[in-house]
Amino acid sequence: MVRFEDTKTAYILKSDQELRKAYLLFRLFSKQLLVRLGGKFVLFLLRLRIPINGILKNTVYQQFCAGATEKESIQLVDLLADLNVKSYMHYAAEGQRTEKGMDASLNHVLETLSIATTNTALPFAVFKATAFGPTHLFKKKSAEIQLDKEESAAWARVLDRIRRCCEFVKNIGVRLLIDAEESWLQKAIDEIALDMMRQYNRGEQAFIFNTVQMYRKDRLSYLESLLHIAQKEKFHLGIKLVRGAYMEKENLRAMEKGYPSPICVSKQATDTNFNAALKLILENLNLCELFLGSHSEDSTSRVVEWMKDQKLPQNHSKIWFSQLYGMADHISFNLAAQGYQVIKYLPYGPVKEVIPYLIRRVEENTSVGGQSPRELGLIKKELKRRRKG
Repeated sequence: MVRFEDTKTAYILKSDQELRKAYLLFRLFSKQLLVRLGGKFVLFLLRLRIPINGILKNTVYQQFCAGATEKESIQLVDLLADLNVKSYMHYAAEGQRTEKGMDASLNHVLETLSIATTNTALPFAVFKATAFGPTHLFKKKSAEIQLDKEESAAWARVLDRIRRCCEFVKNIGVRLLIDAEESWLQKAIDEIALDMMRQYNRGEQAFIFNTVQMYRKDRLSYLESLLHIAQKEKFHLGIKLVRGAYMEKENLRAMEKGYPSPICVSKQATDTNFNAALKLILENLNLCELFLGSHSEDSTSRVVEWMKDQKLPQNHSKIWFSQLYGMADHISFNLAAQGYQVIKYLPYGPVKEVIPYLIRRVEENTSVGGQSPRELGLIKKELKRRRKG
């Protein structure tokens, strides 16, 4: 049994000063109203060009980001690799609006993949579809609204950027994660992911993974349909399973537009949905690979126990455990110490460009079931242990 309470292992990379700073940050994250107002205030200050980058860099940025560039981030990749923790890097600028910005996002992904060709500590790469194309196109495609001539040409460029990434990973043997987004954009992304899996996931290994957010009520039936298609058409599924990142945004939009929320009514309902999906995937490993993106000790333990029951090795090639950099280290490092396949998500980029990502991460920590109380307790325990010597 993996002991997630082993804080010495969990925080092996953190100095006393870094732990104290993390403790203060997670205390802040536990104040929901303060976080919401603070996020809006930060964006307001940035729009006014008030210089706050230094403050952000030494607080939330340092906690959750690997660095400003690929080169800076590799230093952290190597540190993690020494502890049996793999990494995948992501240029975390969101919602690119110009063709130049979208091409720059593509180049960042291709650069990360180029680094991965010579660094086995980077077995995955990731992209966010809306970094490769205008959001309104994904919205229209998801709503099955016909594109005009100019939009069709832009959509063709989106697909070309995605195919270039998929071709690259297939040639070098690295896997590629397609990030999940809001429900009103996701249908188009799901269709792209399915096409790419059909094309590139032939044989016994999945190279392309779609991300499935289980706080959505319809995702279990979606997974069941994917398994049916994969079995019928003889290709492998790559599934990154997560609970979800846009809960409040989804519920607010549903309320404003007068349609039923696509989100489960409670955390308990989400957990039930998530665990059912977990069981479905594990029982069909002959058809798919699991990338478990979770900070839940319960969900992680379920997979660990299932692997033991099935007498699977800890480093089974079709099961990965993933957590965000700066969070859930008690899961990541304790699993890695036991030989399981663990991978950390390492966002990087200039401070100003990754602010939307950072605000979203902080807000997630304040939502129902956020990690802040657990993180606080474990950090406090480790600081106490260190004081005792």
